[in-house]
Amino acid sequence: MDLPSLLTVVVLAVFVGFEVVSKVTSTLHTPLMSGANAIHGIILIGAILVAGQATELLPLGLALFAVLLATVNLVGGFVVTDRMLHMFRGRNQPGTSDRKHDA
Repeated sequence: MDLPSLLTVVVLAVFVGFEVVSKVTSTLHTPLMSGANAIHGIILIGAILVAGQATELLPLGLALFAVLLATVNLVGGFVVTDRMLHMFRGRNQPGTSDRKHDA
């Protein structure tokens, strides 16, 4: 594919993704984040496999950078999901704590 075609696909994917996610109600964001975390885990495994098979320096560097970005994305998704789950818990439920005093 040529560059204009690739850019068109990326722009359309961003637009469709934004439209789909913006229409999700707040009660469905946590399951959506969990599904996204599963996808990011698959991406991380793929990046690790590519890094393991790289024989030249440039592909190895790009693969390791992909592993880094996928790891940050995966961990960040779990942090956001955890915060969202804490928002849905009641104040008097056992096992909850005040996040301001945790450290």
